[in-house]
Amino acid sequence: MGTPLDDAALDRIFRAARTHNAFIDAPVTDEQLRAIYDLMKFGPTSANCSPARIVFVRSRHAKERLRPALSAGNLEKTMAAPVTAIIAYDLEFYEKLPQLFPHNPDAINWFKGNPAMIQSTAFRNSSLQGAYLIIAARALGLDCGPMSGFDNARVDAEFFPDGKIKSNFLCNLGVGDPSKLLPRSPRLSFEQACSLL
Repeated sequence: MGTPLDDAALDRIFRAARTHNAFIDAPVTDEQLRAIYDLMKFGPTSANCSPARIVFVRSRHAKERLRPALSAGNLEKTMAAPVTAIIAYDLEFYEKLPQLFPHNPDAINWFKGNPAMIQSTAFRNSSLQGAYLIIAARALGLDCGPMSGFDNARVDAEFFPDGKIKSNFLCNLGVGDPSKLLPRSPRLSFEQACSLL
């Protein structure tokens, strides 16, 4: 059994971490974004399928492309965030299984011609990978503002026009402004959410 992380690390990743709606004026570098990906890529996915595809929207021009798809409640904070990650999924992820799951050459055939299995596997595992992105970003010193509240079809048409990649959710990234945090919302207790059988 490994050694548990210390309380400071657990606080940073979970207990004291918050969803940020505002960020201070501090850049997020290419090196930080690469470091986030290079950490999150090690999180587990089904058959190592790794369907997530991420677009880091940073430039003013790219943000303007995103603007029409944002709900009113997410517009201002997203336009002001240093980076908005579009966490998406590749509907042809299985084509990379010979590279990613080489000990089973037949794995690609689990998905070919099975659109329902492709969709459910891609969506589920890209959701996991999006959560790994949040954990990686927090572990590396950034704050996150994950959200729904956007028009997936408009994002897909603008950023993924070939139809092979679909958006899952958005996540703003940067150094959060603690003065703009709302009070923390409650969480369910163990007894409310879990069963021991």
